[in-house]
Order: sequence, then C-alpha cells, then structure tokens
Amino acid sequence: MVKIMKKREWFSLEKIKGISKNQLLIGGLAGILLLIIALPAETDKKGEQRVPKEDNSGQTEQDTGNDSSYGKELERKLERILGEMEGVGKVEVMITLKDDGERILEKDITRSSQETAEEDGTVKRNTRESQYQEETVFSKETDQGQPFVAKETAPLVEGVLVVAEGGENAKTVKNISDAVLALFPVEVHKIKVVKMN
Repeated sequence: MVKIMKKREWFSLEKIKGISKNQLLIGGLAGILLLIIALPAETDKKGEQRVPKEDNSGQTEQDTGNDSSYGKELERKLERILGEMEGVGKVEVMITLKDDGERILEKDITRSSQETAEEDGTVKRNTRESQYQEETVFSKETDQGQPFVAKETAPLVEGVLVVAEGGENAKTVKNISDAVLALFPVEVHKIKVVKMN
C-alpha cells in the first residue's frame, strides 16, 4: 500500500497546482514543438541546382571524354562548312571551350518554419524557427543511382582560330568571321583568321 500512496502523491492535484503558469506554458510549447518536429514536413516543389559536369561524389561522368570530342566535333563541322565557302579553299579550325558545360540536377527541397509567441506578464517573446533541407534526386535505373539531370548545357565556345588558304583575301576573312559569329556567341576579337602556308 505504501507504493500506491507514493504514486498517488506524484500525480496529486496539489503538485500540479504548485506549477506556475509560465512553467505550464513552456511545457505545453515544448510538447507542441516536439510534435511538429516528429511530424513529416511539407515538401515544396522540386528545385534545381547547377553543378559542373563532375558530380559532387568525385565520380567523373562518363561523358567527360566527350567534352573534348564535343570541341573536335564542332571543329570538324566548321571546317566542312567553311571549306564549302567561295575563296576559302583548304581550311583547318581550332576551337577553345570556356568550360565543360554544366548539368542542372533535380533537387527535392523541404522548407518548414514555425513561429511561437509567449507572453509573460509584461514581457513578450517571439521565437522563429525555420528549416531548409535539399536532397539530390537519384535515378533508380542503376544500382548506384545516378543523379537525375533536369537540364544539361553545352560547353561555351571561348575562341576560334581559322587557318585557310584564302586567308590573305580581306573579303574571305570577313566572310569567315561573319560565319563564325553567326554560329557561335563569341566576341569579334576572339575570332582569328590567318593564311595557310
């Protein structure tokens, strides 16, 4: 019977009445905060993050070799087109790329916020909590799970060098420069046309 009496004393109304209103308020707010943390947060729409072609895990994408082949392919196509132009003759092209392009990975972004207002007599306290979390979306097609790429941009062309048999003719040089400007977003001073030996 002694044990039962001790339990009843612990839960007695006199002890609960002895707790101040502030302590009850703080305890209630702490309980609400724990419930909010325990419940799953609402997810916003998917966001995007730009990353270079090499992903964050340090693994180089299999296409990294294709970046240089991308430049070579541009050079080959430009040589073929310029070779068809009048007065150009035999031509060789070198294209430099500014970067390796970038991949925009799909992200799941979770945002949650909570504002709590407490009033203790004349003192008012406002507490704000916000959480931000983002996770990369992975494809389930492979065992390792590759990041899901929402958008991929090609490498940017930085400069173009054209060596042509007709490189001494000013009209031909102008036509070559105009053709390169029409194809690539480069400044005029980054296009050089010279005569081939």
